This record gives sequence, C-alpha cells and structure tokens, in this order.
Amino acid sequence: MKDLLFMLADLWMIFAGFCFGWKFIRHYKNYLLGLEWMIVATSGSNFLLWALLGGDEGSPLYSIAYFFDAFSRSVGITLILVMGLMRVTHRYKPSVAVDVGVFALAAVAGLYLQQFRADQLHVGPATFFVVVNVLTTAFLAYFSWRLWRIGATVQAVGAALVTIAGSVIAITYDFFPIPGDDAHRTLFYSAALATWGFQMFVYYFAYRALHEYNVAAGYERDSGAAVLSGSGR
Repeated sequence: MKDLLFMLADLWMIFAGFCFGWKFIRHYKNYLLGLEWMIVATSGSNFLLWALLGGDEGSPLYSIAYFFDAFSRSVGITLILVMGLMRVTHRYKPSVAVDVGVFALAAVAGLYLQQFRADQLHVGPATFFVVVNVLTTAFLAYFSWRLWRIGATVQAVGAALVTIAGSVIAITYDFFPIPGDDAHRTLFYSAALATWGFQMFVYYFAYRALHEYNVAAGYERDSGAAVLSGSGR
C-alpha cells in the first residue's frame, strides 16, 4: 500500500509538472515557471524510474535524483518561483540572459548541494533549505493576499493552503522524520510528492487569475490565454 501511494503521488506530480509547465510556456510565455515545472516533473520521472528498477542507492539515477532535489529546493522552487510569479504581481519580465543565468545558478547549486545526502543530517545545508523556503513563503503569503484582494478567493485560499503544506514538508524534510517510516522514507516522499504536485497545480490557476485581472485592468496585454475557453486551458 505504501509503495502504491508513492507511485500515485509521483505520477500526479509528474503530470502536474509537465501539463502546467507547458501551459505556462504556451499561454503566458513564462519560461521561468514553465521550465521549472518541467524540471520538477523530470525529477519525478527519474525518481519513479529509480524506484521501479529496485531503488538501488548505487545507481546513477540515485545521484541524479539528489541533484534535481537540490536544484529545486535551493533555487528552483524558491528564487525562480518568486521571479516567475512577479510577472503578475509586479509585471516583472526578466531578459533571456537573466533567465539563463538563474537556471545556471540553480544547476551549480544542485551540483554542489547534492553531495549532502539524507543518510545523515547536514545541519548547514538543511538550515539553508529551510531559510530559503521561509523567504519564499513570505512572498507566497503576499501572492495569496493579492489574489484575495482582487476577489479570487478560491485561488487565494488554495495558494495559502498549498504554501503552508509545502512549508511543513520543507521543515520536516531533514529535521523531523516521520515515526515508523521505512529506510527509503516512503511515507514522507509520498506526502512530499503529492504536495509539490498540488503546489504546481494551484499556483498555475492562481497565476491565471492574476493575469486575467491585469489584462482586464489594462495593466498587461492579453497574451492569448484570456480569450481561451476554460476547458481549453
């Protein structure tokens, strides 16, 4: 049952990452969020393949999994997420050079931080991951408030809830193992993967709500997404 829950949670995250990542690029030309969503989905695909092949910790897939994990926890679902959402909160549109630079920074961080494996607590890196998550959560609280302010109450509450859940996962990740979990932390990763999938799902629709408000208010030109029917997005 635990393995089944893990597989379902991973498949959900993979679907959310590829589906809504593509929508970010296709409808909003937001490559920061679109590519980061797809990177998370690729990470989930690698994790799923590693699990299906037996979960050998000596496999190259295991090292790749830690790279992707460090990539997103350090810069991806922190700095890149904030910069991508600022498109609708502050009409911030970074240059191609900035886009490339921030992903390069994430890759460097992933390569360096992936050496600190979860087989033992590395207080420095673990604290760093929590700190950047707290800073990101502060912005996401503001993002949720902006949604509430424009009357998008469902999206505001949804964004707030998944942000809280994501923060719980971030704090639990290194410092508070789930009692009774197995050596591979199957219960934890099932909860984490499901949470990350819902974050990508909810943040997409929250972003869409703010984008459409900006278009209606004349703050931003319609990228084409606002005129599409809800079923086609």
